Parts: sequence; C-alpha cells; structure tokens
Amino acid sequence: MAERDWYAWHAPYDDPDSGLSRRLSWVQDRVRAALDEAPPGRLRAISLCAGQGADLIVPLSRHPRRGDVTARLVELDPRNAAVARRLAAEAGLDRLEVVLGDAALTSKYADLVPADLVLVCGVFGNITDADVQRVIGYCTQLCAAGGTVIWTRGRWQPDLVPQVCAWFEERGFERVWLSGPEYGQCCGAHRFTARPVPLERDAVMFRFNDHDVRRGPDRGA
Repeated sequence: MAERDWYAWHAPYDDPDSGLSRRLSWVQDRVRAALDEAPPGRLRAISLCAGQGADLIVPLSRHPRRGDVTARLVELDPRNAAVARRLAAEAGLDRLEVVLGDAALTSKYADLVPADLVLVCGVFGNITDADVQRVIGYCTQLCAAGGTVIWTRGRWQPDLVPQVCAWFEERGFERVWLSGPEYGQCCGAHRFTARPVPLERDAVMFRFNDHDVRRGPDRGA
C-alpha cells in the first residue's frame, strides 16, 4: 500500500459534512472546555502529530486565555507544518511553536511537560493496539496533574474505544467526555487525577503504520 499523503489527508476538513470535520469540531470544543476549566495562571499545551494545527490553533486564537498558553505542535510533514505556522502567525499566537520533527520522540516535549493540555489526535488510528496502550502510558509523563488529554480514534470493528478508555482510567485518568458510538470517528477527553511520572528521555512512544481506511490499522504488535 502506498504511503499516505498527510497533506492531502486534510482535504475532508473543508467539507462540513465529513466525519473528519465533525471530529475536528469535537476536538476544538474540548480544547475550549479545558481552557475554560483550567486554573488561573500560565498554561502549557502540546500536540502530537499536529498536522495543520487547527485542532488547537482555532480554539486558542479566539479564547480569552490565549495569552496564558505556551504551546508546541510537533509535525513531521513540512507542508503541514508550514500551514500551521501560517495559521498561528495570522492568529497572533506568538507563544505557539510549530516544531518540524518526529512526534513520537519524547525529547520533542522535554522542556514543556508536564503539560496542562495534551492533544493526541490522529494518532491512535494509525498505530497498533499495543502502541495505543504504550502512548497512553506515556501520557502519565506528558500530562500535568489536573490536565486534560484529548484523543481521537476511528471505531473500526472490533471497536477499541472502550479499551482506550479503560487504559486511560487504569492509569489515573477520569473520563470527562466521549463522543457517541453512532459515529465512525470518536473523540474523547480524560483528566489526569494522579501525579505525573518523570519523563523518560529519548524514548520512542509509537510507530505509524499505513492502513486501509475501511478496515483500519494493523492491530498486531
């Protein structure tokens, strides 16, 4: 199977009736809610595999807490990173940094974690089940106490979403919100109620694998 073009992958966002567009609106709503509920003071946010950055840039640009947030978006595709930088500049988000690089490396976040907001969107649907569990384990290092992880996952059968929730909740996260099972795309938000674990430096959290859009990713290890 040919390697996916991650720039072209963003095209369905322009269709307001697409599943990806609906998913984006859910993620943006949860970002706004997390910012609304965050305590006063400086906040830190990170986004893994950030793509063109609309998940975070759009809601942050219009939020009254925008000046409180230092953010880092990590994206491997230079075309997507360029779009994210442009959107951030147009929004005047001078405390938001777009890093071109491998979002799977913990070293990309070392000076900005534990973060109050962690976005893991467009990741769980492109890795094995074992790597999904592995990333959730690393969220205990990336997320601050009281912080929120916002994540997405397609509901290919057998549906992994209930297990994703269980993995989060076994590690000290409480469920804040979950989209309905009637949709093919899923978005969830979990708040970290435990204490963060020190970051494992220079670790690789996951590896992407290409997949059939109807059947989903290779589920094996």
